[in-house]
Amino acid sequence: MNQLKGPYFLSLIYIGFLVLSCKGPVKKEEEATVLKQTPFAPLTDSIRQSKPADQAELYFRRAELLSRNNLHELAAEDYKKSWNLHPDEATGLRYASTLAILGRTGEAAKLLQDCRERFPDNDNFSNMLGDAYVQAGKMKEALNLYDTLLQKDSLNFEAWYERGLLLEKAKDTAGALTALQKAFAIQPVNTYALELAHLYAENRNSKALELCDEVLRKDLAHELLDPFFIKGIYYSNIGSYKLAVVQFDSCIRRDWKFTDAHLEKGIALFKQKNYEAALKTFRMSVEVSNTYPDGYYWIGRCYEVAGSKEDAISYYQRALSLDKDFTEADEAIKRLK
Repeated sequence: MNQLKGPYFLSLIYIGFLVLSCKGPVKKEEEATVLKQTPFAPLTDSIRQSKPADQAELYFRRAELLSRNNLHELAAEDYKKSWNLHPDEATGLRYASTLAILGRTGEAAKLLQDCRERFPDNDNFSNMLGDAYVQAGKMKEALNLYDTLLQKDSLNFEAWYERGLLLEKAKDTAGALTALQKAFAIQPVNTYALELAHLYAENRNSKALELCDEVLRKDLAHELLDPFFIKGIYYSNIGSYKLAVVQFDSCIRRDWKFTDAHLEKGIALFKQKNYEAALKTFRMSVEVSNTYPDGYYWIGRCYEVAGSKEDAISYYQRALSLDKDFTEADEAIKRLK
């Protein structure tokens, strides 16, 4: 299941850590031309004509405009110039966010460490730094940072939540549960409830059902999918496949393009040895998303069970072509050949 995203980032700055796509790099010889074109030309002229004392704000304004036009490399240069001239909180946040968009997480982390020292009362820098550490794979540093934040404020629900996600990724289930429980107790929002329910479901804990039902009772618009999906995962994990199918069908009724629901429903049917219905469901999963390797893999499993060796190999190969690290598909091909 895809990790559920939290809505409680305190600033839109955090988008920088989630967005990985931007326009290609602008070559140095193109930079001058770009900055002389509309809509950047007026600010470029103002920067050239202004006194150094006024340039920090002008560089910042041009950086904002460049960012809105997805010219993030040029924006980063302007944020840097603005920061060097006048290192304030707004510039630090935007500069760090832009570095993250560009994948320059090492530079972002260094800047955020500096910002934390300059502006110790602004928790945004600490939260962003934690994300930067996670993006860079520095799990120990991220964990130490969240521990420091919680020593400072034990009611920091965001720190508890992020710590929980980190421990979950590190396979420390007990620690992750404790952290997520604390986050939810302090701030009982759907995001935290569902992340906690997901972890319960993966560990066959029936508390997953209670949390999902609680979220569904508050879903007056009848739009949410995750509670049904998590309940389906729980039932599948305890071997109650018929009940699991009911939950996955509830997801699909609300959104027939929910690929994971089709896949998990198919697996539940497969486990019941209802191979014909499973094959039909897996075919639907690849119809919804024709680049979904798991769907092709499970179609291969159905054909293998039916004794159609060549068809099975063909679908395993399609799965492997979409995901070169799909170990199970690779092993299945070798086994059948």
